Amino acid sequence: MTTAETETKPFIDVRTIPPVERHPKIFGMVNALAEGGSFIIVNDHDPRPLHYQLESRYPGEFTWEYLENGPDVWRVEIGRQQASGCDCCCGSSSGH
Repeated sequence: MTTAETETKPFIDVRTIPPVERHPKIFGMVNALAEGGSFIIVNDHDPRPLHYQLESRYPGEFTWEYLENGPDVWRVEIGRQQASGCDCCCGSSSGH
């Protein structure tokens, strides 16, 4: 991933944040993310435990894509899925 790619999307470099504050800050960004939006986290280790927490709290609502996979830096893009527009099973946006 290039610097230009990082600059075009919101990102958080958790290497500069005390460990106890990292997940709360990331989940704050997750909760504020608009449908179809995404942001990038930068870390000094594989953030796999965060991925498990994200899937546990919000199953199927977010995407997770590794952009850089170590050994010194990990970059992951987290995105919010688009809603279908209908909460029912009929496939119509009118509801019935």
